Amino acid sequence: MDLVVDILIGVIVAATPLVFAAVGELIVEKAGVLNLGVEGMMIIGAIAGFAATIATGSHVLGVLAALFAGATMALLFAVLTQSLLSNQVATGLALTLFGLGLSALWGQGYAGKSAGVFPKLHVPGLSELPVLGKLVFSLDPLIYLSFALTAAVAWFLTRTRAGLVLRAIGENHDAAHAIGYPVVGVRYLALMFGGACAGLGGAYLSLVQTPLWVERMSAGRGWIALALVVFAAWRPWRALVGAYLFGGITILQLHAQGLGLAIDAQLLSMLPYVATILVLVAISRDTSTVRLNAPACLGKSFYAAS
Repeated sequence: MDLVVDILIGVIVAATPLVFAAVGELIVEKAGVLNLGVEGMMIIGAIAGFAATIATGSHVLGVLAALFAGATMALLFAVLTQSLLSNQVATGLALTLFGLGLSALWGQGYAGKSAGVFPKLHVPGLSELPVLGKLVFSLDPLIYLSFALTAAVAWFLTRTRAGLVLRAIGENHDAAHAIGYPVVGVRYLALMFGGACAGLGGAYLSLVQTPLWVERMSAGRGWIALALVVFAAWRPWRALVGAYLFGGITILQLHAQGLGLAIDAQLLSMLPYVATILVLVAISRDTSTVRLNAPACLGKSFYAAS
């Protein structure tokens, strides 16, 4: 039973950075912007959070630094794509390359250092319960935050006027502008929120999942988060479920290696990315579902003549 609980906790930990990145990108795409720079934002968040934690000794300040770093990267993307009207796909790819290079340079002095153990929740009485105590009441606060964030985004998109405005801009930015909504301003805010979430996902990698700095430790998770948004049909709760499915695949391949199965380790390491490709292929075959759920102005630049 303890092994099963440990595996489930491993799935939760593996899924959490994907939840943050995917939910943040979902808001960005709902606003009509395609940001392929999620990977770069995650890795910058990872090194910023790790560096701040090492410098201050505070995990809270490390998390805040990661949020700020991710939002700053997103602000750069927003200036280039929303104000200067650069191509969103090319800019996102460039931002990913920039983030990977900058993080490698920034992280040179942090190799071999440890951020220490991230504090976990402890509820007297409940945390000592068999199975549930370890699985539900003894996790780190960021895991609970990921669920709260998903619920908040789902509520925001469906129950608030601001969420309706965001969705309207993603569906028809010209019509939204014509009735007085600040399209560029809303997209700036959406991008910075998505960047902060991606930075938080990166910080989770370097402060919780592996409390060490490793170059390129995001390992393609930003691309998986992008695929999750499409897989979820732009719905927050489905994005969370998808993140846990991919987290399960990641933990599965790690345990398969640990059991010494006669399968090449490189093949097992490919499993999460193969699953991503298969999901995207399956989705691409169902074009009607994508057309019905994808924001109509996704990836299109907006220019106000006056």
